[in-house]
Amino acid sequence: MISANDLSRSELAALLAFHAEAGVEWLLEEEPVDRLAEFEAMKSRRAQSRAVPQTGATAAEPQQSAPPAAARERRPAPPAPPPVVAIPDEQAIKEAQFVADAVRSLGELRTAMEAFAGCNLRNSARNLVFAEGSAASGVMIIGPMPYADDDRDGRPFAGRHGEMLERMLSGIGLSREDVLLANAVPWRPPGNRVPSAREADICRPFIERQIALAEPKQLLLLGNFTARFFFGGETIHQLRGEWRELTFGGTSIPTLATLHPQDLVAAPINKRFAWLDLLAFKSRLG
Repeated sequence: MISANDLSRSELAALLAFHAEAGVEWLLEEEPVDRLAEFEAMKSRRAQSRAVPQTGATAAEPQQSAPPAAARERRPAPPAPPPVVAIPDEQAIKEAQFVADAVRSLGELRTAMEAFAGCNLRNSARNLVFAEGSAASGVMIIGPMPYADDDRDGRPFAGRHGEMLERMLSGIGLSREDVLLANAVPWRPPGNRVPSAREADICRPFIERQIALAEPKQLLLLGNFTARFFFGGETIHQLRGEWRELTFGGTSIPTLATLHPQDLVAAPINKRFAWLDLLAFKSRLG
């Protein structure tokens, strides 16, 4: 086992970053524990217990008599375990819809979402990642969910994904300050896993209300999860590059889907598809 004392500051920082990316955010022991040694000791104890038959109490191990009744009466009862309180998914969806419908501004919506406890993703995330940027621009860009950098900083498209997005936007004459950035799901799932269908349903009223309050003239959806979240059905390669109409708050908004910055980092060949989509998006700006 490698001791932390044997690692340099940069190696420790890299190790912590690796665990954070994997969704490990809590330490369960104050000191490191050798689980392999524990397992071997457990096997040894089991082998010994099978070798020695248990025939009841022996002379070396006299039976302990039960405590007197008076002593038993004086002994306090163990505390009852706390009740497990869980909100059924259907109720959580209704509560999210009620909260979203009740607010009248993006500021009110953010405050309401910070107080909302009906989504289990909130319990493991560091921060709520709410919409950021210029709602007055008429351009809104929506990603799937916060990643580790977003969750750490509490803002959408932080870190390398944000750097790639800024390069994508600069190609069509925009910057992140010129648009409104948001995520379909506002809390980071542990380990960057894909949100479940029920988690997505609980978060849907919040992103739909963000769109209705921002009143964008155009929507750009990034990534497979986001495209399927709003359009349903197929994959991003089947949904990208085609204009569709989405309706929020009674207003129809032209919407285009393209690849997420992560798709471009993982497979640079995707850049040519994203560039074609961005040119199509640019053609409607202004």
